[in-house]
Amino acid sequence: MPMKILVAEKMAQEGIDSLVAKGYQVDIKPDLSRFELLRAVRDYDALIVRSGTKVDEELFEAAQNLKVVGRAGVGVDNIDIDAATAHGVIVCNAPTSNIISAAELTMALLLDCARNVAAADHSMKAGKWERSRFDGVELHHKTLAIFGLGRVGRLVAERAAAFGMNVIAHDPFCSRDLAEATGVKLYENIDDVLAVADFITVHLPKTESTIGMFGPEEFAKMKDGVIVVNAARGGIFNVKALSDFVAAGKVRAAAVDVWEEEPCLDSPLHEFEQVTLTPHLGASTEEAQRRAGIQIADYVDAGLQGSLVPTALNIAPTPPEVVDLVAPYIPACQLMGSMMVQVNGHVAKRLKITAAGDFGAGDLDSLTAGFLDGMLSYRTNKRVTPANAKELAARHGIALENKHYNTALEFNSYVRLEADGQTVSCTLISPDDTPQIVELLGYRVDMELTGKTLIFEYVDGPGRMGVIGTILGNAGISITTMKIARKEGSENALVYMNVDQAVPTGILEELREQVKPTNLWYIKL
Repeated sequence: MPMKILVAEKMAQEGIDSLVAKGYQVDIKPDLSRFELLRAVRDYDALIVRSGTKVDEELFEAAQNLKVVGRAGVGVDNIDIDAATAHGVIVCNAPTSNIISAAELTMALLLDCARNVAAADHSMKAGKWERSRFDGVELHHKTLAIFGLGRVGRLVAERAAAFGMNVIAHDPFCSRDLAEATGVKLYENIDDVLAVADFITVHLPKTESTIGMFGPEEFAKMKDGVIVVNAARGGIFNVKALSDFVAAGKVRAAAVDVWEEEPCLDSPLHEFEQVTLTPHLGASTEEAQRRAGIQIADYVDAGLQGSLVPTALNIAPTPPEVVDLVAPYIPACQLMGSMMVQVNGHVAKRLKITAAGDFGAGDLDSLTAGFLDGMLSYRTNKRVTPANAKELAARHGIALENKHYNTALEFNSYVRLEADGQTVSCTLISPDDTPQIVELLGYRVDMELTGKTLIFEYVDGPGRMGVIGTILGNAGISITTMKIARKEGSENALVYMNVDQAVPTGILEELREQVKPTNLWYIKL
């Protein structure tokens, strides 16, 4: 049965098509009432929203199968991330989907405020010709102060520089080297910035420290005739204070695209002709919506498959270079976890996970989740993710131990799982990152992980392989690949063979009777 994804708001068709092509059942229901959403969401594995759906504790309580919430855009103010984490649900977004659109809107608003475009348009459509009334100012050689020199802020800086502006910034989290590489002079003191800026634009997240960041004291310290723009998050400008300083003429013009409460149908700024108001248009371009849909589809798929989600907001952030190193091992970890639960015949109570070689910072949360996902798939249909791995391990009484070593002997890298004393190790073979078992139960095997495998352990002796081959051949089962391994100083041998079709119970019983192995496992992956 395919996993189910509920799309609760408008989403680019390309993203929906991508999910359908991957085998998911995708239901598009953008007009659900709150009551209807709470009833519907219990049946879904993933939920995709934009900014209009409130995803809170009540929703997580109702969503019994939910594993991933994807925000098709940047801001996640409408999602209770702490509640998601408590319920083991990954929250992810598409943070780069609208950065160009947001930067371009910022420039449009700066130009509008400087040249009175919207006000002049309104005047013309009222049948007036008031050319002298709409004298503006140039951007050229003016100082633009950017608060928040992140991705959008840097794009605005690049575009402002093309207009010949002098760009300065305040951002305590931005390095001076990065600012200089962008052509921006970084200031440490906010007051120093306010005193010299002709234009101010903000590109900050919504936090306790940024809400109300610009109030009466800050507006009073600005230059006379300053122009201010907020296309980032509602509430960074104190709207009442801003309206007072617009009325007093201190602020020449302003533009606001985002609001503390949306939709915003009235505010102290609505009465001013020199203030341009827009209804949260930062991501409202065809290109941004397409990127957001495609990106969030990829990230939701990764979360549902137990792989790394680069933009997950409630697990440790994963740099792109670490994603490239760790992500290919996650499917292998899932297969190894599944193998070991079949070898042991039960879910192990003690797991020791080792990663050796180049795994970036050595964060093993995603690998651990992969192992657990493979093991617990025999007991529950709830996918294990880095967000809920520790909680599910504790629920099943599984003790976890993780280790990372920088060197991996003759391999570039490998992972090893010890489950209640039984071990399996795996590396990836280029060029397709094919998982290959390199050690099993202390035997060196070097075999590809495939769907159907027979594993024999017995006291070595002549003729045994002939008996095995005859029994399988008579049943029409072909051996596709095989490895015989021995331990130094031991008379035991381990035979690892991949077969082309399912092995019936009767054939397994015949193999046990004729070969008399110490152990025989039929593994289905």
